[in-house]
Amino acid sequence: MYSVEFSDVAKRQFSKLDHILKKRIVANLKRVRIRPYSHIKKLVGCPYFRLRVGNYRLILDIKDDKLIILVLELGHRKNIYKR
Repeated sequence: MYSVEFSDVAKRQFSKLDHILKKRIVANLKRVRIRPYSHIKKLVGCPYFRLRVGNYRLILDIKDDKLIILVLELGHRKNIYKR
């Protein structure tokens, strides 16, 4: 099973969300830990993946050799891809 880690940017973004949305994101990350590739999609032209949670997106990096899922960024779908 993979472990989930947050980058500093993702921790800051996560702390600003409301309580209900935080619970949904944590529940989805628990599900993704078991079989990550069945729940995520690869981003085009980028080595990262995305996880969809309602209108919010999580940008992930997966380290298969260390069994780590690193959450790089999270945010609303209208803003997250503009970086």
